[in-house]
Amino acid sequence: MTIQFNTDKTINGDERNKNYFTNLISDTLKNYSSHITRIEVHLSDENGIKDGVNDIRCLIEARLEKKQPIVASHQSDKVEPALSGALNKLKASLKTTIERAANH
Repeated sequence: MTIQFNTDKTINGDERNKNYFTNLISDTLKNYSSHITRIEVHLSDENGIKDGVNDIRCLIEARLEKKQPIVASHQSDKVEPALSGALNKLKASLKTTIERAANH
């Protein structure tokens, strides 16, 4: 499972953050990693450098073998809660999609 990060110019995308977020994603989705070929994470600040409520957006796209990609997003005041929220939504969607395919 390849994990790719994309950040806008207002969000710090240094190696320390990438390693932490990569480990978080890998641990959260470990039960589904055999089905996932690639994860793309897009982090952006909707208001740029201005302050705002829930202005950090995380969009995660999971590409599955022989299936359409699954996308989940979440907005929060900080990067980590935005990523965690999107991950939880993605995990729920993956569970439903993979279990449904296994039952058919």
